[in-house]
Amino acid sequence: MTAKRTTLGNEVEEGLGEVLDHVRGEIDLPCRIVDDPTAERIRAVRKRLKLSRQKFADRFGLDARALQDWEQGRRVPDRSARVLLTVIDHEPEAVERALAG
Repeated sequence: MTAKRTTLGNEVEEGLGEVLDHVRGEIDLPCRIVDDPTAERIRAVRKRLKLSRQKFADRFGLDARALQDWEQGRRVPDRSARVLLTVIDHEPEAVERALAG
């Protein structure tokens, strides 16, 4: 183990400090509500990108069965999946770059 602190480590520590300050009511943090995408909207994003379910799932690190369930309205994506789907909808290349790096 090294005693040297990395930039990333410092940023994580700073972020955790902000979370604690927020929980204690000492600061307000900005938040954004991500709405529940409808089955039709999820399907429309995939179709706009001209990808099969499997290719969409593979490209963006999703489970193909979960994607099918979302598109057919049997399940609703959890919060992190909703955020990911929102980013894919607005800038799919950003997700691809992040996953490639």
